[in-house]
Amino acid sequence: MRPRFIPSKNVAGAGIIQRSVCFSQVSKTKHMQTASRQATQRREEPEPEPAGAITTLARHWPEYASEAAAIGLFMISACAFGVLLEHPGSAVHQAIDSALVRRALAGLAMGTTAVALITSPIGQRSGAHMNPAVTLTYLSLGKVRALDAFFYMCFQFAGAVAGVLVAALLIGPPVAHSAVNYAVTAPGMDGEVLAWIAEFLISFVLMMAVLAVSNTRRFTTWTPYVAGCLVAAYITFENPLSGMSMNPARTLGSAFSAKDWASLWIYFTAPPLAMVLAGQVYRLWRGSRKVFCAKLHHHNNKRCIFRCNYSGL
Repeated sequence: MRPRFIPSKNVAGAGIIQRSVCFSQVSKTKHMQTASRQATQRREEPEPEPAGAITTLARHWPEYASEAAAIGLFMISACAFGVLLEHPGSAVHQAIDSALVRRALAGLAMGTTAVALITSPIGQRSGAHMNPAVTLTYLSLGKVRALDAFFYMCFQFAGAVAGVLVAALLIGPPVAHSAVNYAVTAPGMDGEVLAWIAEFLISFVLMMAVLAVSNTRRFTTWTPYVAGCLVAAYITFENPLSGMSMNPARTLGSAFSAKDWASLWIYFTAPPLAMVLAGQVYRLWRGSRKVFCAKLHHHNNKRCIFRCNYSGL
């Protein structure tokens, strides 16, 4: 007869311990996954509709303040690089004769600034619109409540004006020099009509790109970089036509300090019309359910005050 193998108590006990450890690890993993899903769901759950303007302001002021800070920092950067690259007394300006090269450097600087702000903690919190035209677009798509849109735009205008004032305080008289002029946006030599058309086109393309990329699972994390690259390209090549604004708040921020109100209508009509139109074209193309959220950067642990369905992406 073949001898029967009888496992020892130690071997049997080791098997039981091993199975217990495996079961414990699986349970722990499932618990962590459940907790992660619950945390994501809590961030994306839409808050109840606030009762009124004061309640809305009290609940969402951190997002509004973040919008003001973001556009304010953008304007400080615009003024600083404007002085560095365009002021006649700047060593950089004197070293670079080519206006195209200087615009390319300005584009690189401001594109990088845009990416840095979108991905920063304040950009992650507010969604980094920094532009009333962007906010109006998401309002038209049903992703932003009316009161939130109103306060977003108010804080965007206030932040842009404050940003230029702070830049003038920090940098001094060079910001007011005619070559810089508080980084105002103005039509080029070809006139206001071409400037309006140019602003309309670049605003439409930017908004379409942001919607297409941010609402595609494979590319959504690239949204800040796509926006930054477009800003850089527009400053390099489109700037001579319209001054490259795409943003009523950005234009008003400079105009307020420069006391230059000429052609303001271009920047208050072309970008909002173009971006809202881009939103409607996107809705017809992919459907309203394919707009998941109004944030440009959603890969973070900040709360979302919008009508968010990012988990469905």
